[in-house]
Amino acid sequence: MMIHGIAVLIPWNMFINAKDYFENYKLDNGNRSSTTLLDYKTNFMSYIGMASQYPCFIMNFINLFIQCKGNTVGLRILASIIVTVIMFVVTVILAVTDTSSWSEEFFWITIISAVVINAAVGLYQNSIFGIVAVLPMKYTNAVIFGNNISGTLVAVTNIIVLVFSPSKKTSAIYCFLVAIVILVVAFDAYFITSRCKFYRHYLELSELEKLQYQKSSVGRKPSYKMLFQSYGRVFKKIYHLLFGVWFSFFVTLALFPAVMSDVKPLTVQLSGEYWTAIFCFLCYNLFATFGNLTTEFIQWPKARWINIIVVLRLCFAPIMILGNFRPELRNLPVYLPYDSVFIVSAILFSFTSGYCSSLVMMYAPKCVAPNDSANAGMVMALFLVFGVLCGINFSRVWGIVIGSG
Repeated sequence: MMIHGIAVLIPWNMFINAKDYFENYKLDNGNRSSTTLLDYKTNFMSYIGMASQYPCFIMNFINLFIQCKGNTVGLRILASIIVTVIMFVVTVILAVTDTSSWSEEFFWITIISAVVINAAVGLYQNSIFGIVAVLPMKYTNAVIFGNNISGTLVAVTNIIVLVFSPSKKTSAIYCFLVAIVILVVAFDAYFITSRCKFYRHYLELSELEKLQYQKSSVGRKPSYKMLFQSYGRVFKKIYHLLFGVWFSFFVTLALFPAVMSDVKPLTVQLSGEYWTAIFCFLCYNLFATFGNLTTEFIQWPKARWINIIVVLRLCFAPIMILGNFRPELRNLPVYLPYDSVFIVSAILFSFTSGYCSSLVMMYAPKCVAPNDSANAGMVMALFLVFGVLCGINFSRVWGIVIGSG
């Protein structure tokens, strides 16, 4: 399941780690840049975030009401991976093509490809969380762990490529090819998983529990009425965890990557691309992974109190905004001109992101009846994506706060 956790977030991580390639290579026409192109370049992370998460959210929502039975879930996962691989091949072709004379058109092609990729990813992600919800709790954590490993893997790949191939174009091509390889591995991994006796045992057990519940409660075939009743029970049991996963990802995506990637060093002697690669992308993904791993040994606080930590994470926002965020564009003074403050806050922010998101996702399926656990997993996945979507949209507010627009 960890492999699927990696594959689910590979497209998102590849696009945001290729920030320099998109903003300072493909969308940079120097003095010939139009006002529109300048807007695309300045706010690229917000645009790509919205193009990624809106379709992902919509597909997660639709998937709630189209129940997976038999081989259906497998077909959804495999079809999603195939579509994603095809679109990454298109992305590589665009990378090797000279688009300097049609940069604005390139931007929209990139946005459309992100929409298609993440519609497929939304279906993939929701199906995976529905599967792991019927397995022991640690398998849900394995998916979240894979999500964080995905970001770390991409960040390390990006740094290695930067060292050995300073060309933005070449770096991006290698990163996109790595994404294709990982997706192909995930494709093969599903076939292995579907034949695993352990997996099939829990899947059959879940289907049996659903069947017994349906017979004892209504004595007729499943209907949309029963489905809505199941979701109603889920909401009543885990509404606080739904808020927890939503707010956790809202805070995370409101600051990462839009804010963290635009905080510039003041005293640390590193070029901009290395600073961002190390102290934004690698820092976030590495320490989020550590936070995720910690939940294997420490599960505190319990489900009833977890939202206290989730809400307290909002304190990281003023720390980062009042630092050296977009110094070339801001009108608001820099009140925290210390690289050390940003680095420490980035580490704590990242660690708590991994820790809180893992805990709320692990708690949810175990707070409902066994026959509702798969639905609980899918609803949690929907609110996860909703939190990401809200955070990305809200991230543009920080530019207004500091006076950069």
